[in-house]
Amino acid sequence: MPDQSQTSDLPPIPGKRYFTIGEVSRLCDVKPHVLRYWEQEFAQLKPVKRRGNRRYYQRQDILMIRQIRSLLHDQGFTIGGARQRLSSDDAKEDQTQFRLLVKQMISELEDVLQNLKS
Repeated sequence: MPDQSQTSDLPPIPGKRYFTIGEVSRLCDVKPHVLRYWEQEFAQLKPVKRRGNRRYYQRQDILMIRQIRSLLHDQGFTIGGARQRLSSDDAKEDQTQFRLLVKQMISELEDVLQNLKS
């Protein structure tokens, strides 16, 4: 399978509450201007805006961005198709987000184990 999901290549999400757009860009392998565009296209993506209109993303935003990235880049959806997929009733039962969460948890646990061994 040459077209495997790239989400396993993404770094684990650190245990912080808020992330800047630059940090999210690195964590999700998406450029900042793409993140700003996706905010306009996907109602589910609402980062907190603070002083000077700076964006601060939370963990659930990063997971949503990774899911959007997976739909667009890995599964070949269009923006409209991904939007429809995320807003449909099936999205609540969609296994994609669950798999992303499980992979993220495994990666974080492996990091903890690595730190404990050192």
